[in-house]
Amino acid sequence: MDENDDEKYFFNFSFFQIDPKWRWMADLAKEESAKEVQNIIKNSGIKFRAYSTLGLRSDADFLFWFAAKSIEEIQNVISKLYLTVIGKYIIPTHSYVSCTRPSIYVKKGKTLAFVSGEESKKYVIVYPFTKTREWYLLSKEERQKIMNEHIEISQKYPEIVLNTTYSFGIDDQDFMLAFETDDLRNFQDLIMDLRETKGSTFVKVDTPMLVCVKKDIMSLIGSLG
Repeated sequence: MDENDDEKYFFNFSFFQIDPKWRWMADLAKEESAKEVQNIIKNSGIKFRAYSTLGLRSDADFLFWFAAKSIEEIQNVISKLYLTVIGKYIIPTHSYVSCTRPSIYVKKGKTLAFVSGEESKKYVIVYPFTKTREWYLLSKEERQKIMNEHIEISQKYPEIVLNTTYSFGIDDQDFMLAFETDDLRNFQDLIMDLRETKGSTFVKVDTPMLVCVKKDIMSLIGSLG
């Protein structure tokens, strides 16, 4: 893959709740609807992952994570999802838009795991992230020095994969962060370590923090009751 390919994707994190009326649907209808959704995603040609947030949030039951070369491709897939049987029973609760760009603090950064097609880990923790305006008034040299401390701590957790994308001008936050891990305690340790860095004083918003469990479409929809 061209090392610049990761600059060309738009990300969308769409969180949904299921209408309680869905639970009264016949099991066969639920299974057929799951297959319908699966076919739409398969034929869309865009990158996609599904995760459950069932029981972990009061405001979301699952996440559909999309990556595509254009916003319109993502809209087209979501439009088709709403036309399915289950589409009549899902309510969007959080929706975030971002795009991939090379980091200005890390030279020759890796292509994002989601974009490169790496096998996803068991969990992803997704959250919007905004820094204070004071951060952007610091010199480039000062910001790089602070980020070097941040990067050094992150390197102590090589098993945690970070997908950082940029939302400036296209959504309310500065960045969207999506940390992949097989161990939630390791991620918690990382966040606790980062709280003690100078960079943490420049964090304005880093919530809601949404923990999501990897599921395929069939098992995800089957778990909704």
